[in-house]
Amino acid sequence: MKRRLFIALLMMLCPALSMWAAQVVVQTKSISLVLDVENGQQPKYVYFGAKLNANELQHLQTPVNGRMEAYPAYGLNTPAEAALAMRHTDGNLSSALVAEGVSTEGQLTRIRMKDTVYPIQVDLCLKAYETEDMIEMWTEITNNEKGIVTLTTFASAMLPIRRGNVWLSHLYGSWANEGRVVEEPLEPGIKLLKNKDGTRNSHTDHAEVMFSLDGRAQENTGDVIGAALCYSGNYRLKIDTDDTEYHYFFAGINEDNSEYHLKRGERFVTPPLAVTFSQQGLSGASRNFHKWGRKYRLANGTTERKILLNSWEGVYFDINQQGMDQMMADIASMGGELFVMDDGWFGDKYPRKTDNSSLGDWVVDKRKLPDGIEGLLRDARKNGVKFGIWIEPEMANTTSELYEAHPDWIVKAPKRDAVLGRGGTQVVLDLSNPKVQDYVFGIVDGLMTNYPDSASIKWDANMTILNHGSQYLTMADQSHLYIEYHRGFEKVCQRIRAKYPKLTIQACASGGGRANWGVLPYFDEFWVSDNTDALQRIYMQWGTSYFFPAIAMASHISATPNHTVFRTTALKYRIDVAMSGRLGMEIQPKNMTEAEKALCRNAIAQYKQIRPIVQFGDIYRLVSPYEKKGLASLMYVTEPKGKAVFYWWKTESFQNEHLPRVKMAGLDATRMYKVTELNRIDLQPLPFEGQQFSGAYLMNHGLDVPYRNEPEWSQKNDWSSRVLLLEAQ
Repeated sequence: MKRRLFIALLMMLCPALSMWAAQVVVQTKSISLVLDVENGQQPKYVYFGAKLNANELQHLQTPVNGRMEAYPAYGLNTPAEAALAMRHTDGNLSSALVAEGVSTEGQLTRIRMKDTVYPIQVDLCLKAYETEDMIEMWTEITNNEKGIVTLTTFASAMLPIRRGNVWLSHLYGSWANEGRVVEEPLEPGIKLLKNKDGTRNSHTDHAEVMFSLDGRAQENTGDVIGAALCYSGNYRLKIDTDDTEYHYFFAGINEDNSEYHLKRGERFVTPPLAVTFSQQGLSGASRNFHKWGRKYRLANGTTERKILLNSWEGVYFDINQQGMDQMMADIASMGGELFVMDDGWFGDKYPRKTDNSSLGDWVVDKRKLPDGIEGLLRDARKNGVKFGIWIEPEMANTTSELYEAHPDWIVKAPKRDAVLGRGGTQVVLDLSNPKVQDYVFGIVDGLMTNYPDSASIKWDANMTILNHGSQYLTMADQSHLYIEYHRGFEKVCQRIRAKYPKLTIQACASGGGRANWGVLPYFDEFWVSDNTDALQRIYMQWGTSYFFPAIAMASHISATPNHTVFRTTALKYRIDVAMSGRLGMEIQPKNMTEAEKALCRNAIAQYKQIRPIVQFGDIYRLVSPYEKKGLASLMYVTEPKGKAVFYWWKTESFQNEHLPRVKMAGLDATRMYKVTELNRIDLQPLPFEGQQFSGAYLMNHGLDVPYRNEPEWSQKNDWSSRVLLLEAQ
């Protein structure tokens, strides 16, 4: 059936009651979501999984021993978990939602529900993405009562998942250790994943999960449901497993201290929950997220990313005109395309020398940069690279001219002193305030208006909301702070993108604090972590790749000993890891030897050849570092399967070690592929260099990769890695 989405209305005529029933089917090329919607009844889930044909849809079994309500409301079955709860104008805490209609427009299906007593309307919205096998789900809640209705629970969606041997995969971590993978079976009780940071939401947990339906997750086999809440703020993912036959998955904004007062006539729209289903394991679900994300949820997601040098780990706050010129010249000499000047360039009355002053005073420190940004752009043109700049526009320091002029602009609990963050002086600006929104937009607009040749912005956010309170919101609406902050943030981002759609903007938030599909419509990429250690990056980027494509993952070659963990790794190893994401450098080039620069120059040239494969290809994760087999391996394959890039990294080194041979995936079994090693440092080529192998052989057997790199004796070390280019002949 060529139609991407259809609604099969099976009318049951009853003139007295005007009853009707509908089988609502939302479909993509490979998945089906089916609900039974009957007038005057709560819509119910029937099926979510592999695509069904017309005959299968006609003979679907009704689920048994489960609560299948599509959007359960609180009050008439109080022991059960609810997706929606509210206090009506008269104080009643109960709600009962029933269907009153279904409509479809293009790929959007809208199931209209109403309360049986009160004039409350709730629309359950489902949007299908045909070729990407993704369905977005959200709700729109409208108050038509005479007074204010208080929303106390307002999930975006609920999805029942049949019990069995179901495993949950999700991401956890901390600063400099983001995106770590944990896998666990779902057991009776409640599993809760949440965030209450206020500004960033992906350091300690992520708003994305995978459900493996037939045992512990496999990368390229098995049934998997993937889900991602597209939201930039506090979230709550809850899985309730009770005495029925189902796990109940709820996802939405975290309601803690965030009850929302819905005015008469106001509509509250929850953030979308994107869900997918794959019969090709975790990697299959990841490929769906990547394709959908690049096309619909990532700013400029179909445009190749530039190879850059960021100044932070090279000079930290020690910014000066000559030093920036030198770094531009160095990255240009190695083939780089963009230079980003990081923190430390601004402040007049309070010059930015450390992290305890100047945020908010976005004027050039002429003592450091006497020629200003004009001089930096001049030097960028001279060196043949683009120029970018770091800002942290949502934040201020109490030691700043901005704070002196507008102390009322910061997030602060009423009647209490502000709680200070980084450097003992950092505060968060209150983006619920339209004046603050104008100010933050003006920072970017001012930079781009005054310096239109600027090509990139690194947007940082280094502080959580530590004290709950708004000096702008009324005392009655203090609970709106977290929600209104992110509404304000999104309004600013929308204004920026409307005026500067092609500007490259990186989301940095103390590292990987903003890796989410809520911000990425306005950002081209995110900084995975402040930890650039190659070994730890394998683990972090592995987990991050579950939901986010390589094009969005900034991955940089840095110095050793590493500035975070002080590990010393081989330069080739650092290169080979960085080349699996959006390649960049985080280093002081003048401290590199000519041999090191030559190796990087060669790697950058080769990355330009494989950039389309890595940034737009299909991911196949092969051997996980979390399996502790002594190696990690993944590959990217172009959609036509004509080219692929294979990565192989050792994660430990022992004498007389025994590593598994890695079987490849995603290739065309019938085609022959020529193998070429990239970033080669060995004195002798690999035994299979330049040879051709069938896709079937590579996927069923794999190649015996030598365990160690073999450069000249003085260059030997205990870090080994390989990058192979496969080209169909």
